[in-house]
Formats: sequence, C-alpha cells, structure tokens
Amino acid sequence: MMLVFALAACSSKSNGNDGKKNKKQELEIFSWWTGAGEEDGLKALLKLFGDKYPDVTVKNAAVAGGAGTNAKAVLASRMQGNDPPSTFQVHGGAELNSGWVAAGKMQPLNDLYKEQGWNDKFPQSLIDMVSKDGNIYSVPVDIHRGNVLWYNKKVFDDNGLQPPKTFDDFFKVADALKAKGITPLALGDKEPWTATMIFENILVANLGADGYKKLWTGEIPLDDAKVKESAEIFKKMMSYVNNDHSSRNWQDASQLVAKGDAAMNVMGDWAKGYFVNDLKLKLNEDFGYTTTPGSSGMFMIITDTFGLPKGVENVADVKKFLGLLGSVEGQDAFNPLKGSIPARVDADPSKYDDYGKSTIEDFKTADLAPSLAHGSAAPEGFVTKVNQAVNIFVTQKDVNAFISSLKNAAGDLK
Repeated sequence: MMLVFALAACSSKSNGNDGKKNKKQELEIFSWWTGAGEEDGLKALLKLFGDKYPDVTVKNAAVAGGAGTNAKAVLASRMQGNDPPSTFQVHGGAELNSGWVAAGKMQPLNDLYKEQGWNDKFPQSLIDMVSKDGNIYSVPVDIHRGNVLWYNKKVFDDNGLQPPKTFDDFFKVADALKAKGITPLALGDKEPWTATMIFENILVANLGADGYKKLWTGEIPLDDAKVKESAEIFKKMMSYVNNDHSSRNWQDASQLVAKGDAAMNVMGDWAKGYFVNDLKLKLNEDFGYTTTPGSSGMFMIITDTFGLPKGVENVADVKKFLGLLGSVEGQDAFNPLKGSIPARVDADPSKYDDYGKSTIEDFKTADLAPSLAHGSAAPEGFVTKVNQAVNIFVTQKDVNAFISSLKNAAGDLK
C-alpha cells in the first residue's frame, strides 16, 4: 500500500482532481488524527489495511487541530464544492445526523451492516447515534469517555490527597494544592472546546444524564436554576487554572500534569494515549484517573466514525476500509494506541490496559450522555456559539451574561 502523508494544504482540489482516473484509484482517508496516540492508532489501522489490500493506494489526508477544529472547516469547503474525500472522520450524534445526513451528503450503510453482521455487534445506543430515519450512516471505530479527571500521582501522594469525587472534594483539594504553590487544574483553551468540556461535565453532574440531554432538546431551558448553578461552579473552577491557559492547547495542559507543574486535568481519554505513547508515563504509577466530580455512573460519550459520502467513485474500496474499521481486528489494532475503547461488544479486553478494561465495563452499565463540546449532543451552529460564550466567560466570569448568551443560542437547537 502506498501512503501519501498530507498536510493541511492537501485539501486543495489540485491534489484530489489530477484526473478522474487517479482519483478513482486513490482511497483518501480524511481525519484530524495527527498527534498524541491518535496518529499511532491511525498508522496501525492503515498498516493493517495495507496488508489486507496491497493493491489499494491510500492517501492519509489528516489535518492537524484538536477536536477537528481545522479539519471540519476544510471538510465543509470540500463538501460544498462537491469534492468529498473517499471517507471522513465524523462524530456520531448531531454532528453526523443534523449535519451531513440532514444535508443529503451521505449514503446509507444498512447493506454493509447486514453483510458484516454488525447489527448485534455494536450496542444499540451506539447504532442510534449513527442512524437517522431508519438508516445507518457511519461505522464507529472507537468510544471515548469525556468525563475523566487525570491527576499526577506523585503530587497527590506527596500531599496526602485523594482524587476528588464531588465538587466539595475538588475545591478542598484545589485549596490545599494552591496553598503549596501548585496549580490545581491545568487548562489549555487556545481552542475553546477544552473549556467547554469542563462545563459540560459540570452540567451532567448537576442535571444527571437525562436532564443534561433535555437541555439540547429544549425540554429544560438553558436559564434553568441548575444551569446557573453549574455556571457558578465553572466560574469557581476557573480560579484554579494556570494563568497561561489561553496560549496552550490540550497537549500543553496535559504536559503540566505530567511534569507535576499542575495536579489535575479534565480531558477525554485520548489524554491517556498521549501520556503513555508520547510522554512515556506509566498508568497508575505516574498518573491516575477518576470520573469528573459528581459524574460517577455516567459516561460522556464521544465516538469517532467514518461513512460513505455521496459522489465518491471508489465505493468498493471505501467499503473495504469501513469493513476493517468495524472489525474486531481493526478496532483492537487502533484503540489500545489511541486511548479509547472498542465500539464493538465482542472486542478482546485482554488487549487493553487497566483503564481500558475498567472503561469497557463502565460503558456496559453507565448512563450515556453525548458530548456537547465534540458535536454529539447538538447541532454545529449551537456548539459554535456555546464555545464562543465559554471563551468569553473564562475571561470575564460574568455568570448572567454567560447564561444570556446560552439562551440566545438556543434558536440553533431547532
């Protein structure tokens, strides 16, 4: 298999349209997996695909930027110009269904699910996240958990601290750390979705998974008392973060925890892939984890999926790749490196570390809550406005103005 590694600029049409013959032969896989454990996982997946299908030329069209911030803009431009990649990464939930499916840009994959025998291999709750109006539109390759608090084991042990389970616990721990000159909470919100993740985790703790989901359907208003309470907690938590948070990305914030310059970090479990693969830290020795305060028994779900865009010519090759994505072999090659758990119910737990094993078990029984920050809970237009409101709030800390901004954004939920 020939791999063509592409930079962000690769999205220009000159690379993809050098003649229909070349375009037809090339399988362009579009994602934002360029760093931490995610790139390692993607490379493992592409190697496996190359071993199985050596005659298919693959173009790795990954675009750098956390949470797909840059990739989504490039993809939108290409889709609007009727120049879709062969397949692309998209979060299950609203990002897929209210976005590309609603726009008529995706082909149903019901036949592929039937051919592969997948309908009982993925949890029904997950299939629902990639379905609309009775049709299935993408294949989940992983499940990430967003309600994870990572902490530096040495910092906690040296100071006789236990990881916080409640918000009261968190603030007691944070005060103790601050008194010792240690930054309690690392944040890198150069891209605002990282701060939005903290806020969504406070919301799910205060409202529960069902109440949290009702925020995005309009059943609970965004100026509800529990939302205001969550904003107050968010404001207080922001008083414990590093001063240079706005100039850091999520990896930079994770490094603060790794070095012991900060004690804790709220981030999805791709952070574990970064700690282990890039920073060479040992799980449960150098760093530990727990659910974010108040969210025990809940699972903030983020699932990366790939589908089949309308208008692509190499449908058979795309389905070969999707078939590998959805296989036990593919998922067990990819997820241990990325830090995620498999989307399939029959993957091999022995291939996963202690975090992976415990998360696989938690997923079976936890109340699922789709991530707002990562586009699963609500339409893109609403998420963009929330990110903007969060970005302003982190600086100005005006609760009333923040709630007003959320309420004004609610029109984009429809």
